[in-house]
Amino acid sequence: MAKADSILARCEASGLRMTEQRRVISGVLDDARDHPDVEELHDRANALDPRISLATVYRTVKLFEEAGILEKVDFGDGRSRYEDAKRAHHDHLIDMTTGKVIEFVDPEIEALQERIAAKLGYRLQGHRLELYGTPIKKD
Repeated sequence: MAKADSILARCEASGLRMTEQRRVISGVLDDARDHPDVEELHDRANALDPRISLATVYRTVKLFEEAGILEKVDFGDGRSRYEDAKRAHHDHLIDMTTGKVIEFVDPEIEALQERIAAKLGYRLQGHRLELYGTPIKKD
């Protein structure tokens, strides 16, 4: 039985037909602690079930994205990456030398964004913050 908040459970609750291959892919997505692209998802899913093709992974992530279960993120490196659309809000810092993506939450930034929206006459409904940088060399 799938955990109630898992990608698999949300797919089933959405009425999506869950083949065995889609179940494997949803499990790989649930286990991901990074922001995998389709090729990385394929490698991980294929290690569990060698019958899963790259085309199947492409179709599955598109289906999950259209159902609002996955969110596509683009960090400017030409690769579409994916994360669970229901994860708690967080922002991203992208290391431009390695491509590493660091997730963070900063209450000061959150409050500042709310204040800016209010100052401009808006109630913030959502946002996405991506910072791009390179490591500071330590002497």
